[in-house]
Amino acid sequence: MSQPAPSTIGRVALVGAGPGDAELITLKGARLLREADVVIYDNLVGQGILELAGPDAERIYVGKKSGEHTLPQDEICQLLVDQALAGRKVVRLKGGDPFVFGRGGEEVDALLAAGIPVDIVPGVTAALGAAASFGFPLTHRDHAQSCVFVTGHLKNHTVDLNWSALAQPNQTVVIYMGITGLDTISEQLQAAGLPGETPAALVYRATWPTQRIYPGTLATLPDVAREHHVKPPALIVIGSVVQLMPADR
Repeated sequence: MSQPAPSTIGRVALVGAGPGDAELITLKGARLLREADVVIYDNLVGQGILELAGPDAERIYVGKKSGEHTLPQDEICQLLVDQALAGRKVVRLKGGDPFVFGRGGEEVDALLAAGIPVDIVPGVTAALGAAASFGFPLTHRDHAQSCVFVTGHLKNHTVDLNWSALAQPNQTVVIYMGITGLDTISEQLQAAGLPGETPAALVYRATWPTQRIYPGTLATLPDVAREHHVKPPALIVIGSVVQLMPADR
């Protein structure tokens, strides 16, 4: 099958939509949405963000929920390629930041292999949205001199992290997609030496109107999740910075 002439090939922009609040998308991201011929968007794109796209833009949902994928990742990559080869301006709209556990790297690889130009527009990742919404810093010179983002959900559905590296003192650990493995995470971090009384919290849908935070400790967090029926999407935040959250949040 012959490839279209280079002049007919469109472009793809991977745009970070931010953690949920529509006002947190970047100006560049909003401009690209207005100019897009087609918007291919995820499950965690906040309310109101799609309204920034032009009225004639086609909207294609490819969201993933736990155990429920609209399209496999390889088919999403092919969809992006096909739309660009048709000469369209494509916005791939992803919750948070495209390159923070968003599988943006896989999509860029597929697009570049097909000779399609790609723009990357960063977005506010969920951990930053959680900290801002609930008023605790991720770093603080009296509490945490480092901050680590990890995913609690690996490709083969296991939870196999570098527990000793995550159990270091004076560090904030933010775990994405870790709710289903929370019991293992709590047990393994304690076994690696992180005290069970270390402050921790579950943050559900940070910056959304339905946002909630559920404080606890490393040891109690699994019970907190069960008590409040916390489901994905939620972040696990572990570290003494959680104690700095204002009392009225």
